[in-house]
Amino acid sequence: MRQSELRKPGLVLHDAFAYDFLVWIFTRGGEITFRKMIMGKAELQLGETVLDIGCGTGSLAIAAKRKIGPAGSMHGIDASPQMIARAKKKAKSAGVDVSFKVALVQELPFADGHFDVVLSTMMFHHLSRTARQQCATQIKRVLKPGGKVLVVDFAPAEQAKKGLLDHLHRRHGHVSLQDILAPLEDAGLGTVETGGLGLYDLQFVVAEAPAPVRA
Repeated sequence: MRQSELRKPGLVLHDAFAYDFLVWIFTRGGEITFRKMIMGKAELQLGETVLDIGCGTGSLAIAAKRKIGPAGSMHGIDASPQMIARAKKKAKSAGVDVSFKVALVQELPFADGHFDVVLSTMMFHHLSRTARQQCATQIKRVLKPGGKVLVVDFAPAEQAKKGLLDHLHRRHGHVSLQDILAPLEDAGLGTVETGGLGLYDLQFVVAEAPAPVRA
């Protein structure tokens, strides 16, 4: 496979203002509740080191930083410079210390074993199968032993109702639950929990890096 193929970022959204508007529409104005649901599934703790991949305009990363507190370290990456620029402005306006970088999920610019938690929200469906596997491998690499990843994405059940919003979500893109589980498991991450997030056809997967072997 050519190097250019390996570096493809997948579908990249660049219109930061439109992105925020779509999130507002999708959550019906309940963005704060939506972010709390995600952080609850991730079980973020004070003092943790956390990475949000495909962070968009940074709203979740900013909320997560407040959750992990001053002793915690929060990072966000996105392939879009426009998204990162808006995320930095949001963090500055909120007075919250979050490190945002332009980067690909297939080439995370962090040291091995650096993070307690990695978050991925509605990003996997933008990636090709190859890119999802590369992303999962990178997640495994940057997680500490025993660290965990939370992936949330559109993964409709086969018998899901086909309302207007569900139809729009399917046109936008979605993955199957197995499309999320397979690359994580192939990368060596153990599945802890899966289920519905309770909003439309969003599903979540929590997986863990192997814990250190005790002598």
